[in-house]
Amino acid sequence: MPFQLSSDEHLDYIAALLDDIFRIPGTQIRFGLDALIGWVPGIGDAMAGIASFLIVFASWRRGAKSITLVRMIANVLLETTIGAIPVAGDVFHVFWKANRRNYRLLMREKEQPGANTRRDWLFLAIIFSTAIAAVGIPIVILVWILWPYLQWR
Repeated sequence: MPFQLSSDEHLDYIAALLDDIFRIPGTQIRFGLDALIGWVPGIGDAMAGIASFLIVFASWRRGAKSITLVRMIANVLLETTIGAIPVAGDVFHVFWKANRRNYRLLMREKEQPGANTRRDWLFLAIIFSTAIAAVGIPIVILVWILWPYLQWR
């Protein structure tokens, strides 16, 4: 039998390794390799993001619903994008824990197929709206500031 990294125990271990295997002494704050890899300049967050797709890929192989997969991908992309911000992104890694979230989504899908899709759609709508605002608002402000200079006279 070929080696598989798709049993529930293996996926739980991957989530723990990436998100919460270490603990800051004297606190309940946990973090994993995902936060540590993020400190490698340039490629750290990209490497952590690729590793995070192991749970998403396993979920796809198990036949998880499309909305669940899209939410998982959004979790990883959000953590990878914000994680790229120096220091603040590393703090975000510690608290967001995309891999642990994705593992819980997979278990939810396994136990209650199709449940909570309304929450998934709401989450995606909020993420999409926030991304549009993060890009659109600075552009609108820039055009507003430069509008007098852009007029053809």
